[in-house]
Amino acid sequence: MIAESAAVGSTPVAARFFGQDLAIYRGASGRVVVLDAYCPHMGTHLAMNSTSYVCRDGAIEGDSIRCPYHAWRFGPDGRCDDIPYLQGPIPAAAKIRSWLVAESMGAIFVWHDPEAGAPDYDVPRLSEWEDPAWVRWRFDELGPLVCHPQEIIDNMADVAHFPYVHGSNPDYAYFENEVCGHVLKMRYGAGHRTLASGDAILDSDVWYTGPGILMSRQQGIHNSIQMITHTPIDDGVVKIWHALLVRGQGAVATDEDVAAARANQAANLVAFTQDFEIWGNKRPALAILQLPADGPFHAVRAWYRQFFNPRGGIPQDRLDGIYTVRGKQSMGAR
Repeated sequence: MIAESAAVGSTPVAARFFGQDLAIYRGASGRVVVLDAYCPHMGTHLAMNSTSYVCRDGAIEGDSIRCPYHAWRFGPDGRCDDIPYLQGPIPAAAKIRSWLVAESMGAIFVWHDPEAGAPDYDVPRLSEWEDPAWVRWRFDELGPLVCHPQEIIDNMADVAHFPYVHGSNPDYAYFENEVCGHVLKMRYGAGHRTLASGDAILDSDVWYTGPGILMSRQQGIHNSIQMITHTPIDDGVVKIWHALLVRGQGAVATDEDVAAARANQAANLVAFTQDFEIWGNKRPALAILQLPADGPFHAVRAWYRQFFNPRGGIPQDRLDGIYTVRGKQSMGAR
């Protein structure tokens, strides 16, 4: 994820992810375009100007964008398609990288692959997003956070932290991880001081789609679906968003349902920021002094390596399967 849909319009937005400066805008057709930020002519940032007459008159033309310095125009494919003062052909080198974009559920995603491969999977899409009984989320923008994303992914295996950080009942009903290709799952049920009342069990079905998009179905006080995304800005720094989709009481969500959903999202955010604070104030755990009851960190880290290494290494399907923790019930044994 690189932006909320609502934050991108006809005025270019400057952003930085993956160690790259980017320009993001929405063209006249409604298409979101993401380009490398700098014009190949003289290195001008396409989204960092408001005083040039190019920008004052409107830098976006159709689905293309003009550079604020000399008005070179670049199409959504990154190729220059107009230089107003040029007589003759446009140089073939007059182009910048265009990023593959997907828009889903109020968020804008890009596909990042240093090997320039095509996407291996699609972004998540939930049928509940189109169901009028569900209250759509609003994003909490939380980053940047000084933390390597591996530390965030470790959370999927870390069964031992739930009682002490989140107030979960240490007598878990169940806990397990499952690896399935590019998807990593965590299923657990336990009491929760923030999100469940009394002795009730909060049932959570959590999964990562790729290395940076987490979703979680929760059945507790309210039925809800949480989304947390983290995207590298630079090495060791990420940007994080949090959101919650909540089921209303009837076939169509009411104003009361919306108010309850916003309160529920705020409670979920409190629980998430308990992790957030710890991640931002620890040294990297390159090696874990691991106990048998900590959780299957080895499997989770092995799953994660597929996104940080060249293709063609150890076949990922060797990892596929269910991983349990000594002393904890699995979902199947429940």
